[in-house]
Amino acid sequence: MRRLLTRLALTALAAAGLPACAHDFDHHGRSPIASVQLGPRPFFLVGEMADGPLKQRLQHCAATRESYRPTLFSIGHRGAALQFPEHTKESYEAAARMGAGIVECDVTFTKDKELVCRHAQNDLHTTTNILATPLAAKCVKPFTPAVLDAAGTLVTPAAAECRTSELTLAEFKTLRGKMDASNPRGRTVAEYMGGTPTFRTDLYAGPTSGTLLTLKEAIALFKKLGVKMTPELKSPSVAMPFEGFTQAAYAQKMIDEHKAAGVPARDVWAQSFDLNDVLYWVKNEPAFGRQAVFLDDANVPADVPTLEQLRAYRAQGVRIVAPPLWQLLTADSSGNILPSAYARNARAAGLDIITWSLERSGILADGNNGSYYQSFDSAVTREGDVLRALDVLAQDIGVIGVFSDWPATVSFYANCTGMK
Repeated sequence: MRRLLTRLALTALAAAGLPACAHDFDHHGRSPIASVQLGPRPFFLVGEMADGPLKQRLQHCAATRESYRPTLFSIGHRGAALQFPEHTKESYEAAARMGAGIVECDVTFTKDKELVCRHAQNDLHTTTNILATPLAAKCVKPFTPAVLDAAGTLVTPAAAECRTSELTLAEFKTLRGKMDASNPRGRTVAEYMGGTPTFRTDLYAGPTSGTLLTLKEAIALFKKLGVKMTPELKSPSVAMPFEGFTQAAYAQKMIDEHKAAGVPARDVWAQSFDLNDVLYWVKNEPAFGRQAVFLDDANVPADVPTLEQLRAYRAQGVRIVAPPLWQLLTADSSGNILPSAYARNARAAGLDIITWSLERSGILADGNNGSYYQSFDSAVTREGDVLRALDVLAQDIGVIGVFSDWPATVSFYANCTGMK
């Protein structure tokens, strides 16, 4: 079964015009990232695994493999956002160095309708230094400090909301990225801008780093790094049309910027949580629509699409779905991680699968792993279990790519198991 699904995944890549070789990233079969730098984390995770065949295989690879190559199986989720400010030049470069063959730019727009890389149109207050700059005056919801009672109990959390659509591109470019975080107990701007989780770091978020990028700049950087691209059209926080800028024009402009940069459709996986965006690309940009990705935003099991719904997506021209990890995995009473009914249904519907997001949940052994692990958390008892989950995704389900906030983990696994 595993071999069959692996062949199916490779067949899907070939059908989409994708290279079968992990390092075939340019017209000459070379990648500018000649030697991937994984760092210690993947090897730490192997050491944390329970004894078994997979651990033995990965240990043998770690002991004998001299170099690692970029792989399309490894997708940089917002770059390398576990430790670098997301959607910044530095985060994207780190992802490429860790072997991510595909890197994501979440796309939104500014007041002057220029496309920029941000996870949300209204996240500048948590992902940039805007509140510490004069541009804070333009925020739709200015910073309000937390209210604590005499005992120090939080009465009203600190709050703010700042949007890219309130800034011109020139203003946006003056900002610096920071780790996505806020402190609800903050009584000053400085306190509010803190709150980085303990499993992350502010080490790479200094005042001269965190370089924000337009989509055009990100495309140029990705071409230089030799990686392929997965731009995600983010839902606007403003009413559309925005000063005459329609949703269709927004979806088209994202594709047009790749075309203007000479990026072939086979190197782009356009994404959206809005099915209408995906269907727009399928109809109006069929070369790009062929591998457009419909992101699934189900938060609880009751929201998971049925087999009939998945078949309906495929009938409308959707070829790839991207659910979160928990929708694809489940666990039995013996602690085994297994494919879910959704995973089987998606394949039965003729859909390829990408999933998100690995390395985004902090310490796994504490049993408090959030929504990404909700369906199989009972089987996760040590840090190395992330590799068990990855193995089921790759070998038993046959996903064609995995988003990760620390791409080195997926790159290591893909290199050691022959994933392309």
